[in-house]
Amino acid sequence: MRLSSLQGREFFVDAMDLTFHLVPKRYYDALDAGADYVPRDFARDGFIHCTDAPDEMARVANAFYKADSEPHYYLYVDKMHVRAPVRYDDAARLYPHIYGALNRDAIIAVRLAYRQSDGTFLAPEPLED
Repeated sequence: MRLSSLQGREFFVDAMDLTFHLVPKRYYDALDAGADYVPRDFARDGFIHCTDAPDEMARVANAFYKADSEPHYYLYVDKMHVRAPVRYDDAARLYPHIYGALNRDAIIAVRLAYRQSDGTFLAPEPLED
């Protein structure tokens, strides 16, 4: 296992290719835990939006969901275990899209997306070893 640092935050990485996905807590909790995960807007978008860097995940969450006071989760997804095609459609390769349902065994953690008192999302916390 090796320790990786990204903008002052440390992550343990062991043959894992981590990305993050933001989902409303109420929606996720209501889903069948035995079924593959599909977000609410999958039929419209045709893919699952993800973000590779924790700080960028918080920036995206704040850009699109800060006004939504509903609690959210960050899904920690190991791209190496995703069965559906994963593709980067952005030149910077920060935002992978999952083109199909997300198999649950690729979701390695589900963590509450913490926020400041003004609703600002904080970056996903590092996973503990």
